[in-house]
Amino acid sequence: MELLPGFRTIGCALLFRKTLVLSDLHLGYEKALGAGTGFISRFQFDELIRELDWVFRVAGKLDAIVLNGDIKHEFGTIEEREWRYVLRFLDYLQKHAKRIILIKGNHDTLLKPIAEKRSYPLEPFVLLHDVLITHGDEITNEFKKAAKKAKTIVIGHEHPAVTLRKGSRSETFKCFLAGKWKRNKMIVLPSANPLTQGTDILSSGRLSPFLGSLSSFRAFLVGEEGVYDFGKVSNLARAQRW
Repeated sequence: MELLPGFRTIGCALLFRKTLVLSDLHLGYEKALGAGTGFISRFQFDELIRELDWVFRVAGKLDAIVLNGDIKHEFGTIEEREWRYVLRFLDYLQKHAKRIILIKGNHDTLLKPIAEKRSYPLEPFVLLHDVLITHGDEITNEFKKAAKKAKTIVIGHEHPAVTLRKGSRSETFKCFLAGKWKRNKMIVLPSANPLTQGTDILSSGRLSPFLGSLSSFRAFLVGEEGVYDFGKVSNLARAQRW
């Protein structure tokens, strides 16, 4: 599915100009759910790798992979298992692109020592061509300066999703959002973690300072068979009230 000219989806990933962007992996989320005995359980890791194997087959040869913040979930101390799995994950990514770029998210307070093991700096944002990628949890003066050189801004952090209801039944789908932030086009990515659903944009407040009203944004829902354009968020909100 093409969100904007030159930007298409592969599952929960975004592809443009041989660059793949993944947001909000939250490695270790299983522990927060109480489902795993270790910081990053083998179940979560293997499930993520299976999904990414498919993404990389579809994407083809890549110049860069960008991990757009919240690469791990926990804020606390770094456990030995976390070191091993995150390093394995970074080594796995190296096989699929010439360059790996790590963007710091609000959950990545202790990621730096792990990233340095593979000589990866943690960046607050990155400008590739005319696309500016940042996690989306803060707007700094440095970011504002960089935004002047960009046409499109890509963020995560929000974990957007839409809950569709029919009678007493409801189902929540992750979604991409496409709209504008000031003069720039903007794309908001869903979480790439297979265990997370996301936050319903029709009923919840905003997490990201980049996002206020979403009524003019278009929502692209992620289903099992692909990504589908559900039109403007304002139309979705009206439909949910019928």
